[in-house]
Amino acid sequence: MMKYAIVILSLMLAVTPLWGQVDRKDVRRGNRDFKKENYREADIDYRKALVKDSLSVAANYNLANNLYRQKDMEQAKTTLERIGEVVAEAPQAADYYYNLGDVAIAQQDWHGAVNAFEESLLRNPGDMQAKENYIYAKQMLQNQQNQQQNQDNQQNNDQNQNQDQNNDQNQNDDQNQDQQDKQNDQNQNNDQQQNQQPQQNQGQQPKITPQAAQQMLQAIQAKEKETQDKVNKQKAEALKSRQKDKNW
Repeated sequence: MMKYAIVILSLMLAVTPLWGQVDRKDVRRGNRDFKKENYREADIDYRKALVKDSLSVAANYNLANNLYRQKDMEQAKTTLERIGEVVAEAPQAADYYYNLGDVAIAQQDWHGAVNAFEESLLRNPGDMQAKENYIYAKQMLQNQQNQQQNQDNQQNNDQNQNQDQNNDQNQNDDQNQDQQDKQNDQNQNNDQQQNQQPQQNQGQQPKITPQAAQQMLQAIQAKEKETQDKVNKQKAEALKSRQKDKNW
């Protein structure tokens, strides 16, 4: 980058007479301060000239160069763009776009640098420094685009991976829910069977063996005989009582 800065700064020192600058003492004073590297004084001088003529090509162009030396790239760019329409078709437009491209390089605005150096080369195809700067800016732009593409691809891959993980998790959740539902259904069936079992047992007659049936029959018969004997005894006593009453 220092190579490009030295080239552009050397150019800056030579642009004072460009565009046929007339007798403007503020601009000339600014140029003298600029050559002495008194950049603050030069800044004041050029701005005084702009108060009198805000569209002065010489004042704006040299002020932009002065701002570049002070590393105020944003203001340098704004100042150059202010006179862009005026100098676009001027004989010295190649130098204007060269400076604009060099400011863009300093800002790492590779797209803006490529466009500026293209414009410079269209007007001065033999400028080797402009060609070198153009190639450099274009390579840096390509690197930036590749890096952005890689970041986009990585972001897409991360999003797809996250989506796949979410899908797998949802599938596992569905499977677990199905298993839980089946288990609940099985438990419900078991409960129903257990509730129905006592009712089935109540509706069924108990099975009695022949031996037990015989014993039950004998017990019933013995009970009936005992009852019959008791009845007969009561009848006999009643008859005896009546007989006594009759004898009196």
